[in-house]
Amino acid sequence: MSEKNLQQAYAEIIGSRDDLTRPGLVDTPKRAAKAFDFLTQGYHKTVEEVVNGALFPSDNSEMIVVRDIELYSLCEHHILPFTGKCHVAYVPSGRVIGLSKIARIVDVFARRLQIQENLTVQIADAVRELTDAQGVGVIIEAKHMCMMMRGVEKQNSVMKTSTMLGSFRDCAETRYEFLALIGQK
Repeated sequence: MSEKNLQQAYAEIIGSRDDLTRPGLVDTPKRAAKAFDFLTQGYHKTVEEVVNGALFPSDNSEMIVVRDIELYSLCEHHILPFTGKCHVAYVPSGRVIGLSKIARIVDVFARRLQIQENLTVQIADAVRELTDAQGVGVIIEAKHMCMMMRGVEKQNSVMKTSTMLGSFRDCAETRYEFLALIGQK
């Protein structure tokens, strides 16, 4: 959908509740369309583009953890934000990925209409496919505005999801080490 069509859609939605000629709302459809495009920029990017070949040979076979990666996404059911942090770990098997690329992978998938359960799996699968890691673990902790602002209105609820692949699923010691390194044990 073009930005012009997005603007028209926002104008129709906002106009159904308020006066679009009111000074504070005159440019709101345009601003909202730009914001929505920014918040869903993951649709315009691929994992391959953001990683940009930053895979390096390595003899390291010890766990690598990137914790507390902030994430911002929109719930696909209500188009309300959910925000939180993501912890990603992998055990390499011959190559490692550039550090900032892990956060970029998180953003590619988070910046789409999403549910947290799928987001967790998508990140883990992408890291595994790129690195051919022995194992990958991803944990996301997030607060969902669809639960906080509407519905049950529970302000302190946090959703946690995890995906454990390879050695993280098969070996309790590996999983325990990951949980300990991110302070979850």
